[in-house]
Amino acid sequence: MVARKFTVFLESAEEGGFIVKCLELPVATQSETREEALKNIKEAIEGYLEVKAKLIDRKGERAEVIVEAPSALVA
Repeated sequence: MVARKFTVFLESAEEGGFIVKCLELPVATQSETREEALKNIKEAIEGYLEVKAKLIDRKGERAEVIVEAPSALVA
């Protein structure tokens, strides 16, 4: 296992509680408290990475693509 850091964005939900999104992965969740929201996003990221690891282990062809990104995203 390798430890990785991910950036998450936490915001107040209109109906109360918090919404938290991972900026590097297509993962989001919500909860009533900030602490619970952060716990939930950690679990969601771990689950996403487990599934992705299983897909990588399958036979197939892997490729990389290069895309233009807005300069605001490249820090």
